[in-house]
Amino acid sequence: MKEMKLPQKFALRLVMTIGGVVLCALAVGFFKCSLFGVDPFQCLAQGSWGRFFGGFSYGSYYTGLCLIMLAADLFLDRHYIGIATFINLFLTGYIADFSQATISRLLPSPSLAVRVVLLAVGVVVMCFAASLYMTSDLGVSVYDALPIIISNRSGKPFRFCRIGSDLICVTVGALCGLLPGLGTLVAAFFMGPMIEFFNHIFSRPLLYGKKAAEKSL
Repeated sequence: MKEMKLPQKFALRLVMTIGGVVLCALAVGFFKCSLFGVDPFQCLAQGSWGRFFGGFSYGSYYTGLCLIMLAADLFLDRHYIGIATFINLFLTGYIADFSQATISRLLPSPSLAVRVVLLAVGVVVMCFAASLYMTSDLGVSVYDALPIIISNRSGKPFRFCRIGSDLICVTVGALCGLLPGLGTLVAAFFMGPMIEFFNHIFSRPLLYGKKAAEKSL
């Protein structure tokens, strides 16, 4: 039986993976408390659920949707399914709920200025977190895997593939009756470029060293 070999710098990769997933889930709480709409994938999920699958609980529908996307990811490129994928599936919801509840207690009636700050923090932290666990290469969320796979197969820059997939989610959600908020549109247009920005300035240099990261650009 062939012994399974761990990737180089596995401990650092694992820390980046867990830290990235936890930060991403905390960022969801900031995003929700900003009251400027949901992120693009949630726009698709909530819109399609309300339009076609309202007879099911949202939790059951969301889990089913993620499992369908997981199957698609395994078929297209199973390399991106790993530890982070399953941490995302089983822990993100609970951490996001804790983050939202805590922020709501501290800021029960946020002003418009505070909501804008919450949105900005949520988007920036979410992009930084996604950069960490994507670069660690121990798996990504079932949704995050799709633009990466499309980018690899098409040769197109990741930022454009991410913007495209986010806009498709927002469009489908809107057609199903869930109008996107300001936060949804900000996330759709800026998450791809910001994730790539954090990849270049922090995550890749952290894992591979500055010189190796520069060669990959």
